[in-house]
Amino acid sequence: MGIEEFGGGQSQSDVLVVTTNDVPGYRVDKVIGEVFGLTVRSRHVGSQIGAGLKSLIGGELKGLTKTLVETRNQAMERLVEQARARGANAVLMFRFDVTEAADVGTEVCAYGTAVVISQQ
Repeated sequence: MGIEEFGGGQSQSDVLVVTTNDVPGYRVDKVIGEVFGLTVRSRHVGSQIGAGLKSLIGGELKGLTKTLVETRNQAMERLVEQARARGANAVLMFRFDVTEAADVGTEVCAYGTAVVISQQ
């Protein structure tokens, strides 16, 4: 597995997503409100067994890392879709929240504030 398989973040999009309160050189013209993207992934039995064995000797659980990156990217894509559908061209204060979902999987929620921005 190459390092590109463990990356994340935004690819080309008409909706800018940032973790900051503002974007230098831009002003917020309209606050649309909270948007989120949510996904829940169940655990694969094979990966759980592999992770259990790997935990005995230590080291990174690359299969689980790759799955988490894919899950986060899917949640982010859903957030961007929701922001776009509501008329936003940016999402400020972007964050992830990751929790266990009733011992059957992992819930990943991407959230932020949808806004309309323009150059100053």
